[in-house]
Amino acid sequence: MSFDRRLTLIHEGTAARVLEGVVAAETYDDPIAMTCVAPSAPLRRHRDDGAEQESLLLFGEQFDVLLERDGFAFGRLARDGYVGWVRSDALAAPALSPTHRVTALRTYAFSRPDIKSPPVGLYSLNALVAVEEADGRFARAAHAGWFMTDHLAPVGSAFRTDPAEVATTFLGAPYLWGGRESLGLDCSGLVQQALLACGRACPRDTDMQAKIGQAIDRAALDRGDLVFWKGHVAMMLDAERMIHANAHHMAVTIEPLEAAVARIEAAGNGAPTAYRRP
Repeated sequence: MSFDRRLTLIHEGTAARVLEGVVAAETYDDPIAMTCVAPSAPLRRHRDDGAEQESLLLFGEQFDVLLERDGFAFGRLARDGYVGWVRSDALAAPALSPTHRVTALRTYAFSRPDIKSPPVGLYSLNALVAVEEADGRFARAAHAGWFMTDHLAPVGSAFRTDPAEVATTFLGAPYLWGGRESLGLDCSGLVQQALLACGRACPRDTDMQAKIGQAIDRAALDRGDLVFWKGHVAMMLDAERMIHANAHHMAVTIEPLEAAVARIEAAGNGAPTAYRRP
């Protein structure tokens, strides 16, 4: 039976126990739930710092570890199901379940409840934090420092309502293959983060995202709709303009749809393959 390696927790003959009877393996084991304690951590295809980055863990996201080798952990990102290798020192046993999420595009935590104290990290939109105590305008999070409470919202509440508006906050952010944060992200990472900020689950890659929502005609495109090419996705700002993280500009940019379609086709990458309303 074939399976998608990006979403299947199996490696070197060991698979997650829930896959027994579904995927053939020599042994089955229960993954151990860990949490990302670095501001972000590359998720790589192989256990090597020089290997391709396929995705990224954000602070506080759960990562279910199946096995560890040579300072790396192989597991599954609980938020979107993506599988890969991350450095073991970026993970720790969860102190508490997340209580809040970061709502600012990016924000510092501080070593004390004082904006003049040394920062201890730079955290991106949709990172998850477990608040342990509050002090005025500050909240101290496990494995981090003191966040401004204005940059946090309780988990499960105060979601944004316009994914396209969220996407525009990333305007000018650098393009980074496998990225999904404000310091660098790819096309599907931008779409995923915009939808997550609005409380809507979203898979990681473009081929997965092309299955969400419903198909629409090109003439019906409106704000928040998605346009897909082979290996690429953009979000419409209105019936004529789109926003996307792209390797042509190496940044998140806004373009007229017609101009982008012509440019992409002229580069040999074909015409759009789908239009979806998520």
